[in-house]
Amino acid sequence: METPSRKPSDFIRDIIEQDLKTNKNNARIVTRFPPEPNGYLHIGHAKSICLNFGIAQENETGICHLRFDDTNPVKEEQEYIDAIKKDVSWLGFDWGEHEYYASDYFEKLYEYAVMLIKNGQAYVCDLDMEEIRNYRGTLTKPGQNSPYRNRSIEENLNLFDCMRSGKFEDGHCVLRAKIDMSSGNLNMRDPVIYRILHAIHHRTDNKWCIYPMYDFTHCLSDSIEGITHSICTLEFEDHRPLYDWILDQLKVDCHPRQIEFARLNLTYTVMSKRKLLELVEGGYVTGWDDPRMPTISGLRRRGYTKDAIRDFCGRIGVAKSNSVVDIALLEHCLREDLNLRAQRVMAVLRPLRVIIDNYPENQVEELEAENNPEDTGMGCRKIPFSKVLYIEQEDFREDPPKGFFRLTPGGEVRLKHAYYIKCERVVKDEQTGKVVELHCTYDSKTRGGWSQDGRKVKGTLHWVSATQAIEAEVRLYDHLFLKPNPEENDDFKTNLNPDSLVKLTSCLVEPSLANALPGNRYQFLRHGYFYVDTDSTKELLVFNRTVSLHDAWAKIEKSPK
Repeated sequence: METPSRKPSDFIRDIIEQDLKTNKNNARIVTRFPPEPNGYLHIGHAKSICLNFGIAQENETGICHLRFDDTNPVKEEQEYIDAIKKDVSWLGFDWGEHEYYASDYFEKLYEYAVMLIKNGQAYVCDLDMEEIRNYRGTLTKPGQNSPYRNRSIEENLNLFDCMRSGKFEDGHCVLRAKIDMSSGNLNMRDPVIYRILHAIHHRTDNKWCIYPMYDFTHCLSDSIEGITHSICTLEFEDHRPLYDWILDQLKVDCHPRQIEFARLNLTYTVMSKRKLLELVEGGYVTGWDDPRMPTISGLRRRGYTKDAIRDFCGRIGVAKSNSVVDIALLEHCLREDLNLRAQRVMAVLRPLRVIIDNYPENQVEELEAENNPEDTGMGCRKIPFSKVLYIEQEDFREDPPKGFFRLTPGGEVRLKHAYYIKCERVVKDEQTGKVVELHCTYDSKTRGGWSQDGRKVKGTLHWVSATQAIEAEVRLYDHLFLKPNPEENDDFKTNLNPDSLVKLTSCLVEPSLANALPGNRYQFLRHGYFYVDTDSTKELLVFNRTVSLHDAWAKIEKSPK
């Protein structure tokens, strides 16, 4: 199902529209999505992906590059690159031939750094990182010049060449831009632009032992690729003067325009890759694709659809100021999408045995049920009905509270698509007193779940036939964190939800799911939407609860302002 088409509008698109009108950049639109391959992408990245690729798709001349900012070999892996490409492609975007790596430009970036040194705008500094921080000053106190700031151009060129040649150990020295240590913007106080790292790079092997910093790499990679609009999240706003300074000093042919927008913050979620990595490495989750994770791979494995995620990104829009989005909106977009595509089936998660005493001993009826009332094109299926059934344990109360309309001793309910049944006798375990079996009678004149004499019941239960039902494992997922803002404590892990995953191992599903495959989606009546997990086998089906049927956002929208 395709996301409904509507023309997006926001301040970034307004800027681009104005640039097109004035024929700026020769009416070219080139954006880029530049992830660091040091982790998996999350829902926040999905917003940036949809924005950058979306803008390119909306314009006839538009192109969006996929560029990997692979400048830190200590933290980067091919696994992350492969996962990022898979996620972007899964979301429905194609970069075509425009796949790039910052490492493609290492030689060119080195030459640019040499140019800055020759122009007297960069120097090799022997201060260690702690000393550099101390010399940097604060927001209210200007920084101090490094004692190495006035080295000669010849000495700096020689030292920088020694850095590249591997003559120095890690941390021995760095290359810094020479700007202004009294600037009100801390990013302009002689920032580090190269550091020494003796590490094997996943693409360049051991060719390099010095690597450019992000701020130096980012703007020049944009320029080399002919990017017209460099769209970044809001934390890079204070870095824009440095972005422009580097490009201005080097007098490059292409000077892209950097535009910042607010990043996505979501309740009950952390968006820091560092913190997500901490969850993975600490064993708090099973991996980057754990269905409780906000990673795109985790959401995909949980059963999210690309259309729901893209719809969500479109609804939250693009703003200039930070805010927090209620996760209920994301779940609402998902329900709207799954409601149209998911087949309805019956599954009993915590079974209670029911024997219909007056039903023929070996008889099995084939009852008909719609696969999806929202989409008549999905047709109908057959459901077997027999003497022994299973219902949910919670659908029976021996001593019911007021307002309980399900099955009770002497009470009557409707079985979905089947018959009215009445509870005649309750069987309990002699030792525990737990209800283990119900004996009921059925009314043969209520086939299909409707009474011919006009008799009405308030409760309708889902069920499965004992003989034909298929055993399955069901994983009930909930928010990973207990609090809407899990980072309000110093250690965000103290807010982890101990019930974020509940595994049920004796569930029963109707036989129409016998051939369910990983990736199939269903609505379990009254339980929610479920997804066949990749752990599923022919011997045992495994279902992930994607989202419950309860829609908090729908209530929020309907409530008075």
